[in-house]
Amino acid sequence: MQQRVHGLRLADDYLAGGDLMRPALRELRRAVRLYREHSYADLTGRQLLVQIGELAQIAGWIASDAGQYAEAERIYRLGLSAATQAEDRTLAGNLAGSLAYQLSNTGRELEGLDLSRAALDGAGPDAPAKARALYSDRVAWAATKAGGTENAQAAMRALGEASEALAEDSEETEEPAYLYWVDAGELQVMESRVYTELRRPLRAVPLLREVLGKYDATHTRELALYLSWLAVAYADANEPEEAAAVAERVLSLSADVASERTAERVRVVLARLAEYADVPEVRAVLDSAA
Repeated sequence: MQQRVHGLRLADDYLAGGDLMRPALRELRRAVRLYREHSYADLTGRQLLVQIGELAQIAGWIASDAGQYAEAERIYRLGLSAATQAEDRTLAGNLAGSLAYQLSNTGRELEGLDLSRAALDGAGPDAPAKARALYSDRVAWAATKAGGTENAQAAMRALGEASEALAEDSEETEEPAYLYWVDAGELQVMESRVYTELRRPLRAVPLLREVLGKYDATHTRELALYLSWLAVAYADANEPEEAAAVAERVLSLSADVASERTAERVRVVLARLAEYADVPEVRAVLDSAA
């Protein structure tokens, strides 16, 4: 079961939610049925609960990416219940933080902020360094989406805490497999996204250019998503020609990606570019999208 869960995570690096939702839900249902319909020793039961929690996290993420938000929330809460019952605080933090991220992105910003903070606090100071870094990053994003000067300052503090936490990581540290993707580059991406949302393009653009310059081009969805923030940051910096060039790449990359997150970012980029519709390069991109 551990191998199948991690296989789904690795598949999610290359495939979008619309492509993976059916196999992810099939695996989750199989795991829940196994837990409910069989008997086993206490240790085995706890390990099964942990795997159900990990499956629910990636299945919820996949459902959210496919735009199935109600289903994703149901799955996340199932996983949170399993992780809590298994007394795995780090995993519970990952599930709560994943749900908080969805809430922040779907119009429930204050709920997302409260839940992201609860996820970080619940994981505790003894959680692995990468976990604390990730959960602080989610607080930063939730605070940014919640808006307001006070929350913007809170977002900056959370970004700093995420960086400090990651600095404590070492090769000797034993960490759950689901944290494999958390590294300095991912923290830079979140930092640049926060700066973009806060309309600070002079900070966002260099960070995004640095990260994207070495990003794995086979991760199509993530590449399209990160480029979408670069396009918006260029527009905010009053560089419509550069924004149009990046937006053209976003449209090309996202054309065959079955991801609602990517589709929503395309809409955001086009809406931002519409403010420069009289610029020929922008006009060409808008006409192509139409």
